[in-house]
Amino acid sequence: MRCFVSRLIISAGQELLRQFYLFNRDQVRYKSKHQIVTRADIIAEKIIISAINKKYPTHQILSEEAGLSKQTSEYLWIIDPLDGTTNFALKNPLFGISIALAKKGQIIFGAIYIPFINKLVLAELGQGATINGKKIHVSKKKNLNGAFLTYCHGSKLNDVKRAIAVYKGLKIKYSDVRQMGSSVVEMAWVAAGYTDGHFVPGANLWDVAAGSLIIREAGGRVTDLQNHPWDLKSKDLIASNGQVHNQLLKEIRKYDL
Repeated sequence: MRCFVSRLIISAGQELLRQFYLFNRDQVRYKSKHQIVTRADIIAEKIIISAINKKYPTHQILSEEAGLSKQTSEYLWIIDPLDGTTNFALKNPLFGISIALAKKGQIIFGAIYIPFINKLVLAELGQGATINGKKIHVSKKKNLNGAFLTYCHGSKLNDVKRAIAVYKGLKIKYSDVRQMGSSVVEMAWVAAGYTDGHFVPGANLWDVAAGSLIIREAGGRVTDLQNHPWDLKSKDLIASNGQVHNQLLKEIRKYDL
């Protein structure tokens, strides 16, 4: 499993890099006001889905562009072939690929690949998390003063408004809150201890499935806004190093619409 996913996600990532250097903005197509899709999304998705179908033909697949496959299986692959499409379109190299595998509704394997900086982030349930083969752990920051926070949001207008309201409140009160433009990158950063927390109103499953396992396996915590453990049915996501989690949750609730 680990070798198969590692080879696959790197292969798709290298194709994304090739497309990145060839890309021009005329190739952008708008799915909604806050969502775009490019030819690169589709190419990477086809690479990933084709490989999974070949090796695991009975497994079900959920992918951002292709949707949910027709198979019925206890196994579900959850794929975002290009997270950070707007970054990609702006020639900003901060984008990534996310692949997760769930069994009976529980994520058992997660992979994130950030092609431009060649970072492969992996986690298997109960086995910890790694970047390029080296164990990683969340930060030891104990409070939000001086913490680094990131955020993303779903495409619905209310999710955008909620994210802006929380951002405004936290940005004024604490040292740094920013949107990096790719939730899979932002979640990998929490897992690696580069940042301390991440919140996503209206989280898309394909954006956060792999990252949720990776952060937990790196010693962090992932919940919804009700402080219930995040699962495949959760609508919102808060991820952190665990130590700032309750404080972050309390602050987000102050500003969330």
